[in-house]
Amino acid sequence: MKKIYSDAAAALDGLLFDGMHLCVGGFGLCGIPERLIDALQADGVKNLTIASNNAGIDNEGLGKLLRSKQVKKMISSYVGENKEFERQFLSGELEVEFCPQGTLAERCRAGGAGIPGFYTKTGVGTQVAKGKEVKSFDGEDYILERGIYADLCLIKGWKADKAGNLVFRKTARNFNAPMATAGKICVAEVEEIVEVGELDPDAIHLPSIYVKRLIDGSPYDKKIEFRMTRERETAS
Repeated sequence: MKKIYSDAAAALDGLLFDGMHLCVGGFGLCGIPERLIDALQADGVKNLTIASNNAGIDNEGLGKLLRSKQVKKMISSYVGENKEFERQFLSGELEVEFCPQGTLAERCRAGGAGIPGFYTKTGVGTQVAKGKEVKSFDGEDYILERGIYADLCLIKGWKADKAGNLVFRKTARNFNAPMATAGKICVAEVEEIVEVGELDPDAIHLPSIYVKRLIDGSPYDKKIEFRMTRERETAS
């Protein structure tokens, strides 16, 4: 079965439709599938529901899809760095489901494992629990959270072999691994594709069975969300 595609547009060909649900890896601008996000924007697919830790920043990452009004709903944990997200949310243009980071990761892991729901103490007594079932275990309240299972998962890795086995690099691993399993089809972009056998089997983070389509998206710019510098002190 063909796994390696020439570019992001080719890898997404035939998979996109209006109103679809996506899981997208990344944390801030770290480990985001930026080539695949650009292809989504270029395609113009709309009314998207996206589960992702955050919505990028203005005009970067998923922020591009917000700017082009392609997102109907975000399921996210942290959204404080995106002014367009804030504007759309406050104006009622964007539906938002806030979800604690650990709960979001577990919802994706559960969805990928075929678990429809689980109970957690996180969010009990807060707005997170609004409208959710509450159950007591050993005298403690827990809320029911639903597993997430999407139409399409988009992730970013560091290296992959031609079979689709994938390795993440340091903090860029973040939400990518649980997101990869939480949908019908996973499309991955990486910085390098090597021959089968070049990756240490014990170092594989995501087995090839989860990766249906793959692209080499290099070269990448290492974007920094907020560059902070200080004036260089003059020598005395």
